[in-house]
Amino acid sequence: MKRWQWDLGFTVVAGAVIAFMAFDDGPGPRAAFVSSLLVAAALAWYFLYGRRHIFRTVTPRGAWIFVSVLAVLHLAAVWIDHTASFALFAWGTMIFASVPRRPSVAIVAALTLLPVPMTYLRDGTLSLVHGLLPLTALGLAFALLLGTFVSHLVEQNEERAAMIAELSASRAEVARLSHEAGVATERARLAAEIHDTLAQGFTSIITLAQAAESATDPDTVRRRLTQVAGTARENLAEARALVAALSPADLHTSGLGDAVRRQLSRLASQTGIRTACHLDRHFDPGPADLPTALQVVLLRSLQEALTNVRRHARATSVEVRLALTGTTVVLTVTDDGVGFTTTAPGSGFGLAGMRSRVEQAGGVCTVDSHPGTGTTVKVELS
Repeated sequence: MKRWQWDLGFTVVAGAVIAFMAFDDGPGPRAAFVSSLLVAAALAWYFLYGRRHIFRTVTPRGAWIFVSVLAVLHLAAVWIDHTASFALFAWGTMIFASVPRRPSVAIVAALTLLPVPMTYLRDGTLSLVHGLLPLTALGLAFALLLGTFVSHLVEQNEERAAMIAELSASRAEVARLSHEAGVATERARLAAEIHDTLAQGFTSIITLAQAAESATDPDTVRRRLTQVAGTARENLAEARALVAALSPADLHTSGLGDAVRRQLSRLASQTGIRTACHLDRHFDPGPADLPTALQVVLLRSLQEALTNVRRHARATSVEVRLALTGTTVVLTVTDDGVGFTTTAPGSGFGLAGMRSRVEQAGGVCTVDSHPGTGTTVKVELS
């Protein structure tokens, strides 16, 4: 039941008791009026104070204060006019909803039984006591039955509150774990971004600077320094894009096909390695209609593969193929370098980061290499 339904029931019971006393030929109009005022005061006490303390999972001090004052008002009304004892049908429910079951049973039983000796003390005769006993027994049974029902509702509320608290705690734990997982994923992503952009750019700058340092021809030195400056500018652009959480700078000004060509041209000019670029019609001449996230993964994979060629392969030529077959994009990078054993444990972050990035995008990254036969890196994204 909703709270307003309980309020309506309590009001109806109290109103019925007051109306019954008004038309009853009891101890007199004055006594009925005073007793009615006490019943009304008990109902007002509920609305003004007690309402906030019932149906609670934890019994506060205020609930005991409410029950104590309610019991005093009820007994005072019953002392003046015994008809007011019928209001216990409302007060008993309030008591069971306010305090635990055992003390509630004791309090309601006391309030039901006390009117019998109170009647004897007030009238000094047993003439009315004999008539009250059956009604008192019936009222006690009904009050305990109703109290058991109300206590069951309170226990259900306690269980529901415990379940809600447990669910809230579980949600908080899930949110915490999700946050930690998100932080770890973002750290891994940033580590891959830094490795694929800034670290590779600095490696190129160091290589070009060492080549310029060992060169004796002024024109060669000048050309290498020009390449150092160009690579530094590109690295700066990548750093700014990374800080702004944007896609690679190469993709801002042109499509993926042009970005692939620029990567190969840069490799050829800096290392002298022969390069070949094969783009199908989806990437040449214009940009392919691919999500930016997939283009970023493809470009980063190409950069990592070319960095490995530059640093480890000792290759003389590199061939890159980019094709769109149906809904699958395939990037293939093949070199004629020294190769390596793919089953051997690696010490670098590059290939592991490439595979992780591709797998997070729902793709597959394969590396085919053997000592002395070169290396082929293949990335497939759908």
